[in-house]
Amino acid sequence: MKFYNLLIKYRLWAGVASLVIGLVLQFGGLGDIWAAIIFYTLSFIAVFTHFFIGPLRLVQEPMENGDMEEVERIINTVWFPGLLFKPIRSTFYTLKGNIAMMNKDFDGAEQHLKKSASIGSTLADTEGANKMQLGMMALQKSNFKEAEQYLKAALAKGIPDKESEAMAHLGMVQVYMNKRDFRASKEFFRRAKKCKPKNEQVVSQIKDLEKYLARIPG
Repeated sequence: MKFYNLLIKYRLWAGVASLVIGLVLQFGGLGDIWAAIIFYTLSFIAVFTHFFIGPLRLVQEPMENGDMEEVERIINTVWFPGLLFKPIRSTFYTLKGNIAMMNKDFDGAEQHLKKSASIGSTLADTEGANKMQLGMMALQKSNFKEAEQYLKAALAKGIPDKESEAMAHLGMVQVYMNKRDFRASKEFFRRAKKCKPKNEQVVSQIKDLEKYLARIPG
């Protein structure tokens, strides 16, 4: 695993070195075209995978360790994100959005997450989580129409963990309370409770809403 990570980290320079070796073998007096072709092929593979797959595999370990500074450093080594394959490019912008949120750059976070959403992803859970974040940011701006659009899409795509799913349902509670559709609000509230979240903030929000909704008929 460590060797594979080192290969990903230095493959661009390995590709450049392979190209130089190939040129030396072909034009440096040796005239060994077949050996040069081998190094040209290695160079092409290394450069191609560097720009079209990128280094995102390297973010797994620092993310598990909570080292977001290292995650940001790795993400910033992507020079041309437009060249990344579509699902990888979507993940790239999702990570950029999460880092921006961590740095309280909410406008930047929204911009990156919208780019990710517009690209789409082959991973439904990733796309669902992305749209959920956009929905919650829209709620913060009291943009209930956009919040409803993103949260419904998130729930339809699927959200990978019960904590986030509960938050999405609670967001829908706010959307329908704004519409004064209390029957729908209570239904989404029941769905949020069914997720059995453990996060203290989510649990506290459920308790507060339960007291409020209990006083509303319907």
